[in-house]
Amino acid sequence: MSKKTSIEAKILEAAYRLFLQKGYRHTTMDDIAQELGMSKKTLYKYYPGKLELLSASFEVLKTKMTAKVEAILDNRYISFPLKLKSTLTVIAAHLAPINPELFEDLRDHAPEIWEELTAYINESAYLRFAKLIEQGVSQGLVNPRINVNLIVLLYAAAVQSLLDPKFYSQFPDSMQKGMKIPPSDIYDQAISIIYNGILTDEARNEFQNA
Repeated sequence: MSKKTSIEAKILEAAYRLFLQKGYRHTTMDDIAQELGMSKKTLYKYYPGKLELLSASFEVLKTKMTAKVEAILDNRYISFPLKLKSTLTVIAAHLAPINPELFEDLRDHAPEIWEELTAYINESAYLRFAKLIEQGVSQGLVNPRINVNLIVLLYAAAVQSLLDPKFYSQFPDSMQKGMKIPPSDIYDQAISIIYNGILTDEARNEFQNA
């Protein structure tokens, strides 16, 4: 890794950490420079602004997620239920830290990045999960009567709605308060509900014990 690439990686890591902590709107280039212990002038040499930092941060996130999920799907030595569990764990680990407030910030103040990220989630869900679910059907581990596209749409809808504060706001306060659990738990439970329903008894037992 060149010195320039190494510095860029450190900048992105610091910027992304602050975006997660403070949101996009409340994070400034001054904050990022201070976090890195560098001058704002030096920071601007690498990235022209906050929007470009946000975009590059999410590109890194998407690249990491794609690489890890593809590696799981292409591994011939992992059973289908373990592939399913591992894939969901990877996605939850990368998306859970992005709290709903940051997503709201993106939609309101960085709409192009919001659209790119939601498109990635949908495309990733469709392409990779369809491939995975079809593997399960061919191995007799997913109920063949269930429509593969419906399974994938339910997954994509669950991920997006769980990240969207406007979706939450439609419900009574008592329900919203009842959802004050860590995002990683929300993913884990929602996915278990969806996927336990499509697996055969044999696969369900292995999925629960994986």
